[in-house]
Amino acid sequence: MLKVGLFGIGLDTYWPQFKGLQERLIGYQERITRKIQDFEVEVINAGMVDNPFKANSTAEVFNKENVDCIFLFISTYALSHNVLPVVQKTKVPLIVLNLQPVKAIDYQKFNAIGDRGKMTGEWLAHCQSCVAPEIASVFNRANIKFYLISGYLDEDYVWNEIGEFIDAFKVIKTIRNNRVGVMGHYYNGMLDVYSDLTQQAATFGSHFEIIEFGTLKNVRDNVSENEILHKIKEFKQVFEVSSECDNKELERAAKTSEALDKLVEKFKLGSLAYYYEGDGDLAYENIVTSLIPGFTLLTGKNVPVAGECEIKNVQAMKIMDILGSGGSFSEFYALDFEEEVILLGHDGPAHFKIAQGKVGLVPLPVYHGKPGKGLSIQMKVANGPVTLLSVCQNGKGEVYLLTAEGESIDGPTLQIGNTNSRYKFSISVREFINNWSMAGPSHHCAIGIGHKSSTIKKIADVLNIKHVKIC
Repeated sequence: MLKVGLFGIGLDTYWPQFKGLQERLIGYQERITRKIQDFEVEVINAGMVDNPFKANSTAEVFNKENVDCIFLFISTYALSHNVLPVVQKTKVPLIVLNLQPVKAIDYQKFNAIGDRGKMTGEWLAHCQSCVAPEIASVFNRANIKFYLISGYLDEDYVWNEIGEFIDAFKVIKTIRNNRVGVMGHYYNGMLDVYSDLTQQAATFGSHFEIIEFGTLKNVRDNVSENEILHKIKEFKQVFEVSSECDNKELERAAKTSEALDKLVEKFKLGSLAYYYEGDGDLAYENIVTSLIPGFTLLTGKNVPVAGECEIKNVQAMKIMDILGSGGSFSEFYALDFEEEVILLGHDGPAHFKIAQGKVGLVPLPVYHGKPGKGLSIQMKVANGPVTLLSVCQNGKGEVYLLTAEGESIDGPTLQIGNTNSRYKFSISVREFINNWSMAGPSHHCAIGIGHKSSTIKKIADVLNIKHVKIC
């Protein structure tokens, strides 16, 4: 679970001068605590920092609790020397909340108070923005990166921004601890797909575990008949199994799927990229032509799998999955210039939780561009808003994120035993494919439900990498 530090800032000189002000401001901070907890995180509320001594002790609390990020609530005017030590000594992402209690001061009610002392105390409960430039100046001069959210306590914009930052931090924490399996080798000749694992590890913090296909074969050879029957039952629960599926094909895929589950558990994997052909070895070809159903089950169970050993794209799929958006393995299938629609899909693993209806399990007489035949997935992404995400690497070796937002819509698709969906964007299909291609991705992308570019931009910002948005 993400651990969030929270502290407020104020000025201890005010408390004896303005009765009830401190308690009122602490009340605002407690409201913020409760609302942040609604995002399913643990909040370490360190209270109000209003002097240098509390600044040092608050930093100690956050370090002891090992918080993943810190929210700083400006409750009223505060001295920047009370703020800087907390941030200097914690070294985690910082979000400054410049939040007034209300949208605007009720001037008539305020001026009717009459007592200038009480009026000043009332004003101080609303003067959060007074200190925002001061601490921003100090942070900039101290070379401290921070994010600023300005608004009022019950504003939807504010809580949408806070929610997106929390989602971003969840992604970063999860992917830093993610173990990515790499099994087999690249699809020969796909130069765009070849990945720099060192740069991926340096950027995201992920661990990469190189796995032999022989290890999978050894696990599969020891799968029992009962385990196969249990897996076939799961297939029928999750998939719409076509009557064309031969029982022997179901058994073959179920045996492989059970072995894949055990492989993931053995290596504690959170995602996997693979490709293998088994050319000249019938035992290996038997395995590699029965992978798709099992990998689809894993993808829908938060262990995304990318075919053709597309490591960059499984990173994108994992990001979308952590965001709760799915992240299905896709590539461009066709442009419909008549209806201004783009078709995307793939023949490999799919994210069944974002399907429009139940995912079909169907036989394929041939895997295009690959040896053998077997069972495959027929799926359409659910209608509604979608985001395309690609993890890219340019000629300088820099890793960056590329997104586009659009809609998954109804209409005819290609019934060829693949994932296949129709997508509409705010720009023409000609502009889209040109702009997307020129941005430098490989030919694969991850598709997830919902519009997530704003959150993905925050992920990129925290990781200090570039984000490019097409539309």
